[in-house]
Amino acid sequence: MTATIAELAVGYRDGSRSPVEATEECLAAIAALDERVGAWQAVYADEARAAAEAADTALALAAGEPLGPFWGVPFALKDIVDVEGRVTTAGCAEWADRISPATGTVARRLLEAGGILLGKTKTVEFAMGGWGTNQHMGTPWNPWDPEVARTPGGSSSGSGVAVSSGMAPCAVGTDTGGSVRLPAALCGIVGLKTTEGLLPIDGIVPLSHTLDTPGPLSRSVLDAALMFDAMLGTPPAAAERDWLAGTGRYGALQAGMQGRRIGCLSDDERVGVDAAQLAAYDAALEVLSGLGSDVVPFELPTSFEELKNTRFLIVTAESYHYYGALMEDPNSKVDERVRARVLAGTNISASDYIAATLQRRIDLAEFAAAFEGFDAMVTPTTPMLPLPVDEADETNTPALFTRAANFLALCGTTVPTGVSPGGLPTSMQVVCRGGDETLSLTLAAAYEAARGPMPHPPLWAGPATEAATDR
Repeated sequence: MTATIAELAVGYRDGSRSPVEATEECLAAIAALDERVGAWQAVYADEARAAAEAADTALALAAGEPLGPFWGVPFALKDIVDVEGRVTTAGCAEWADRISPATGTVARRLLEAGGILLGKTKTVEFAMGGWGTNQHMGTPWNPWDPEVARTPGGSSSGSGVAVSSGMAPCAVGTDTGGSVRLPAALCGIVGLKTTEGLLPIDGIVPLSHTLDTPGPLSRSVLDAALMFDAMLGTPPAAAERDWLAGTGRYGALQAGMQGRRIGCLSDDERVGVDAAQLAAYDAALEVLSGLGSDVVPFELPTSFEELKNTRFLIVTAESYHYYGALMEDPNSKVDERVRARVLAGTNISASDYIAATLQRRIDLAEFAAAFEGFDAMVTPTTPMLPLPVDEADETNTPALFTRAANFLALCGTTVPTGVSPGGLPTSMQVVCRGGDETLSLTLAAAYEAARGPMPHPPLWAGPATEAATDR
């Protein structure tokens, strides 16, 4: 599967492509590759084919009238997003038979925009982890290394691997401390962390109702914008008009970097970042400067390390509220690493939780004051490149630079910065104020255009002939 959302949308309108062909390409790619990489929890082949036939028919009947850029686009859902009548496991073996009572709003909007649901992708149990591992339900294989099982990033691990390896043009993830951006970074694709409260979280199995945010994963910034519009519920005809005319959000995407003030890591925050990641980051900063932006160090009022650790108390407390009883049962078949993370909530009192929510107000105000005059903050998305799974420290997290955006109610776009000398993807995130998704996407798009095309990973779906079956 090589086509992007934008390529499919153009092809559908000029008759060179069809939803049926695109869906069959995805299903064939899944059949050919997923036994190797294990990105999918369930594949809905029969239903996807039926939806593709209906999309084809609608395109013919529309006779050129706009149906929207997401019409007929195959996509994947992280397996914590409910679809009525379908199993949603949330990555938990104890929930292997849990039937979704209703379809979540974000999923419903994508379907109403004409998207073709291919199936559900694997996740860290209850989305509580950044490496992408899952003891009982399986850890997807990062497609950038065909020999060594490396961390795919979590918690939206299957979504990242499915898109990176070419089995789907795009996928839904969720981000509570980096769970869209981390798999995007470690799998070499684009991920958009949306602003807290902007997209509805009903029908999404919660980790932290305060910080949970859904967002798109794709292979280009434009695709992320197109999918974001569908997730927002933007009327399809309006989204198509703006995209084709280069107006609205899509006009802004052409604005570039000129005159933007960008905050970069201070010297202290660079300590401990992998040398290859840091070299790619510095090269990206040079590109940003060359595009006309003013790149200067930005000092967070509270360090990334402190925001990663002490400020994550809110997530721990809220996850314990939802899953504490399950994790306290010694007989429950759960991921033991997740059990330990959730049970840390037993040590959090009501007073501690309230103090953390009040501290957040202070931190938000302090950050807003410090960020005055800046348009964006750019950091490496992760301090490290994809690690061998058996070397990942499950007591720690790759979310050093990502958790701050969740806690500070920001938005951000992760975009690849290239491939390391060792053949692994590098990345950066463009973080902006809450509600500034268009600006974040614009800056990321300007960098992406200057960077040039990214290569496909070694485990790329490519041509495949076997038919997929429901499983």
